[in-house]
Amino acid sequence: MEKLTLLTGLADGCKAYLYDCDGTLADNMGAHRESYVRVAASKGASIDGAIIDELAGWPAVKVIEEINRRYGTSFDPEEFKEAKYQLFLEEYIEHTRPVDFVVEHLKAHAGKIKIGVVSGSRRESVEKTLKILGIYDLVEVMVCSGETQQGKPWPEPFLKAAQLLDVAPEDCMVFEDGDAGVQAAIAAGMKWVRIDKL
Repeated sequence: MEKLTLLTGLADGCKAYLYDCDGTLADNMGAHRESYVRVAASKGASIDGAIIDELAGWPAVKVIEEINRRYGTSFDPEEFKEAKYQLFLEEYIEHTRPVDFVVEHLKAHAGKIKIGVVSGSRRESVEKTLKILGIYDLVEVMVCSGETQQGKPWPEPFLKAAQLLDVAPEDCMVFEDGDAGVQAAIAAGMKWVRIDKL
């Protein structure tokens, strides 16, 4: 409850709350990390899962391109992305747990403040995750992977969400667990809170 109170205090005076999904609302970054590692292993490469945490919030294709750059691999980004996505959906998504204090914060403000979710994951995955967490119907706007020209750390996803909610960027508060998301929020001129689950 202390964390929930802290979030509420930090976000006073805003007209819209924009939440990242994976790692912020959903405690599922371990599952995403393992999915990447398993797909790489199936293709004969061993990667350190820490790179997935480092690049949290990046679109999957950009993550895979960075893996290729660092590891000297030649994965086809689209093929790898699809394999990782299917593995995550088939074996991990149903076990998604909430980041309780963030989910409770969203629930406490739904209907009082405009609510958006801005994610680097594709829409189907985000929708299913929000349904598993029981908050899908509380979210007014979603901006997901591929729905803007540039993803996080560029500001476009957050700016699009603000536009769809008809709220000025400076009146939005972003809740993020990843560096890319924080950078995007700053670039968008929005207030932000870094979510630390420890």
